[in-house]
Amino acid sequence: MTRFGGGALGRVIRSGVGRRRVQTVVIAVATMMAVASAVVAGSLIVAANAPFDHAFAKQQGAHLTAQFDPAKVTAAQLEATREQTGVTATAGPYPSTTIQPEDSAGLRMPKLTLVGRSDPKADVDDLDLRSGRWATKTGEIVLSESFAGPAFKLGSTLKTSDAEGSSTLTVVGLALSVSKTADAWATPAQTRALASADNPLTSQMLYRFDSAGTDKQITDGRKKLAAAVSSGALLGSQSYLETKRAADQGAAPTIPFLIAFGVLGIVMSVIIVGSVTSGAVGSSLRRIGILKAIGFTPREVVRAYVAQALIPAAVGIALGVVLGNLLAVPLLDDTEQAYGTASLTVAWWVDVVVPLAALVVVGVAALVPALRAGRLRTVEAIAVGRAPRTGRGQWAHRVAGRLPLPRAVTYGLASPFAHPVRTVAMLLAVAFGTVAATFAVGLTSSLTAVGEAQDPEDRAAVTVFAGGPGPQPIEVKPEAPAEGNSEAPPADPARIRAAVEAQEGTASYYATTQEDATVAGVTGSVSLSLYEGDSRPGSYEMITGHWIDGAGQVVVASGFLERTGTQLGDSVRVTLQGDTRTLRIVGEAFDTEDDGMQLHAGMADFPKAEPRTFLVEVEPGVSPAEYAEKLAEVVRPLGGDAMANSPSEQDNFVLILQSMAALLTLMLVSVAGLGVLNSVVIDTRERVHDLGVCKALGMSPRQTVGLVLASVAGIGVLGGLIGVPAGFALHGIVLPVMGHAAGTDLPPSVLDVYVPWQLVLLGLAGIAIAMLGALLPAGWAAKARTAVALRTE
Repeated sequence: MTRFGGGALGRVIRSGVGRRRVQTVVIAVATMMAVASAVVAGSLIVAANAPFDHAFAKQQGAHLTAQFDPAKVTAAQLEATREQTGVTATAGPYPSTTIQPEDSAGLRMPKLTLVGRSDPKADVDDLDLRSGRWATKTGEIVLSESFAGPAFKLGSTLKTSDAEGSSTLTVVGLALSVSKTADAWATPAQTRALASADNPLTSQMLYRFDSAGTDKQITDGRKKLAAAVSSGALLGSQSYLETKRAADQGAAPTIPFLIAFGVLGIVMSVIIVGSVTSGAVGSSLRRIGILKAIGFTPREVVRAYVAQALIPAAVGIALGVVLGNLLAVPLLDDTEQAYGTASLTVAWWVDVVVPLAALVVVGVAALVPALRAGRLRTVEAIAVGRAPRTGRGQWAHRVAGRLPLPRAVTYGLASPFAHPVRTVAMLLAVAFGTVAATFAVGLTSSLTAVGEAQDPEDRAAVTVFAGGPGPQPIEVKPEAPAEGNSEAPPADPARIRAAVEAQEGTASYYATTQEDATVAGVTGSVSLSLYEGDSRPGSYEMITGHWIDGAGQVVVASGFLERTGTQLGDSVRVTLQGDTRTLRIVGEAFDTEDDGMQLHAGMADFPKAEPRTFLVEVEPGVSPAEYAEKLAEVVRPLGGDAMANSPSEQDNFVLILQSMAALLTLMLVSVAGLGVLNSVVIDTRERVHDLGVCKALGMSPRQTVGLVLASVAGIGVLGGLIGVPAGFALHGIVLPVMGHAAGTDLPPSVLDVYVPWQLVLLGLAGIAIAMLGALLPAGWAAKARTAVALRTE
């Protein structure tokens, strides 16, 4: 015989691939789906693995963003700081100021840090211009992509302030700075023109250090820069480590989720590919004997059947890589939005490792049964042919025959016991498909509950502001206390409260404020949210304990309990504006703000605190938008404002996880259905002569379909009974791990998401997978003519 792929051996391989078209297609499609799901999962795991670090390195992000007083340091002196020990790269000086613009609808935006740059490219903070172009002339502005949305898109306009005669800027681009060095960019001349006495001009410098992995190294580098200029010239600075911690914490919850689906995909791939290739060899024993009889050696037989599996698998793998890349692109685009990172693409090594691993899996899965074929004696292979061992499964036929069911159905129910290995492979495929569906349904419900639990204050119909400090621009820590605070004084809360109570359509309201406080034993300040009135409508989801309902109580998050070593019932000393109170922890809230260090207490415990925000519910039939518009006319002269809250939209991060879950589940269920299809095709072809006999005895096409479907019904039921509890358990394991990765425990509303009718339907999913996989071969068996079936061996 000739070498692999040539001569008679090549004709045998090509004949086997072409003759068994269904198995060839199933191998190709199963490997395609398995490889595509592996590429998607692998790409997302890579994207979720320290996304900030990858984007930061790509953009040459700034380790330190420093603001200098141009009156105390010259541009030449700032240029000289490049030579400081440990500084490896710099960018700037850039003119910088703060603006609080209004959008085209007249609504005030948060305060923005505006930096003047003539080009997005730089040695440090090489900006990623995501859409549009760079600002090149007066009247143009580039916004951070975090503002992208219906209100701010290319061509939108905004006024630089609410003062009459203020400048109008046109949004010409959206850019991303991983280092978060600014909220917006304009030309240097435009930035200088927008500076004022209230928002003075500063000089921004961006630095990279040779050692910047710890807070101490960043602090040491800042001290050297401060010493290199005159006293007081360094106004403030921002370390990249704070942004990195927030980004890494946001990415961490995706890892256990992707690992769970990745493991499911790998196991499913091994089961399906192994089952398909094993079936292809096992159903060709008679042909193997004939090949040996005409002179093929055992080694050539092994080569032939391994190649018959590898050829369609290679086609499927190639298509799977293409499909996986196409499916991964939109998910990676959404991941960029959620993580705030630079452009993400499928890692090149994922496109190399996944196909190679798939080829190895297919090769090994085909080699095992092929070796068995090579060891078979010629006479034994010809004698055995494609029939199961004598007597195998007869007990099952006897038991099924006693059931009060049509004979075609009982015959089908007993059929799987003739091929136990093939039946186990089919059962595992159905079970894992059901596991994936059950896990995905629970995960999607839990993520929806997480989205609903976030920002409970947004549940109010109308928010009324009492003035005072508003949203702040990008934080740059001052090196010394700021002089001359020009912030407008807050409105009188009593007058705002009276206006709310007097406004027609008010159903109920409560007041809040947020202050920086200190807690005994905790370094630095913590955020303290205080509530006045019945705040239950705006309460956070509780993990344990209850929401504040009286004086002397405080509700904390999981992060606070873990960091301080406290638990429910313990007392903490909280100081606000020199007023110290001892509060008892009565509840653990599902709250991830400020790394879980935010506290919630009653405003009555701190008499010096005054409400800044009123959350209002309107009476039935009252339009929140019209109510807010009328109330705004009353409170604006008092220094306040009012706005209607739009229905909360799900977080991008939650939507990404839901999209990934749906996509990966669809692919895994499809692979499971293909596994069933292949097994039923092999089984039907092996029993085609028996089916011919049954048809000759009077079996109708409908009974034939019932026989084939009954052969997988029991497998579907058992697969559902195994898969639903396993998926339920997987959800109970993965969700808490995702929560801990995000630094919090999860409340019952997020964990206990399954309802009985859902579990029943998911159990039926196993039957659905089995039936859908068997439907095509059942139709083929029903259409087969009796004479043809009787002649087939």
